[in-house]
Amino acid sequence: MNPRGLLALVTCAIWSVVATAYPSTADHSAHGSFINRNAPDPLWQKYGLNRSDEFKYFHEPGRDDTLGHYDSRFFQGEPVPDEERSITLTHMIRAYLNFFADNGLETWIAHGTLLGWWWNGKIMPWDWDIDTQVMDTTLLHLADRFNQTVVQYTTTNPAVERRYLLDVNPWARQRDRGMGLNIIDARWIDISTGLYIDITGLSRLQADKPTEWECKNGHKYQTEDIYPLRTSTFEGVTAKVPFRYDAVLTEEYSKNALTATQFHDHTWDPDLEEWVPDEPAAKDDRQYE
Repeated sequence: MNPRGLLALVTCAIWSVVATAYPSTADHSAHGSFINRNAPDPLWQKYGLNRSDEFKYFHEPGRDDTLGHYDSRFFQGEPVPDEERSITLTHMIRAYLNFFADNGLETWIAHGTLLGWWWNGKIMPWDWDIDTQVMDTTLLHLADRFNQTVVQYTTTNPAVERRYLLDVNPWARQRDRGMGLNIIDARWIDISTGLYIDITGLSRLQADKPTEWECKNGHKYQTEDIYPLRTSTFEGVTAKVPFRYDAVLTEEYSKNALTATQFHDHTWDPDLEEWVPDEPAAKDDRQYE
């Protein structure tokens, strides 16, 4: 295993579940159209969801790389500064991983977050969100037991106090892609900013491929890609990563992502084991006739 993914830091945090002040999703018609009750199906009969009338549950204030990574309900009107964003994401993943561990819930880091782990066990400095995955059994347990939980988070620094909302998309119970409006199954949201962790579930959808797991966005994995999960650290707390993390990353990003040392206006410094921002190009202020 790449030793850079096993960096260990010591942090101490305390979190507690407090009563949520947010109404149930059934009270939020603003999230989409009303259910058409004339064409019932199993999801409708049990959960009030009609496949033929799927609506987008999570909303973002924009679609670009910046505004597309905030939850509209908690967005404050302006993106947070880069330094604040970095600190917010760091506390958010620490709180998330520890909450899941404390409650015996299995989860692991995925996609660009997993790539950050591979390089130095940290969030890539240009990332706007964090990605994690769970199995569908865990996802449905979250929906039944922990949906709409608000988590109070503090550290040994009394000045650091944050709250997070665990919000499970009602369409998480529909395990195929459907209309493609709800590929994100749940979110762990920083209430003060709207920044979030995307949580996606993996399911076995084809009876003739019992070892194949996939999410609603078309990412597919074999059981041996994921299990047994490896225990490591990420942003200073214990984290799980897929067993064949290198193959997973190569499949999604190519081998170059594991070796290229320049990306997104940053250069990898092997001595610091950090991505360092590139110096901006010197501006030529000369006037030409």
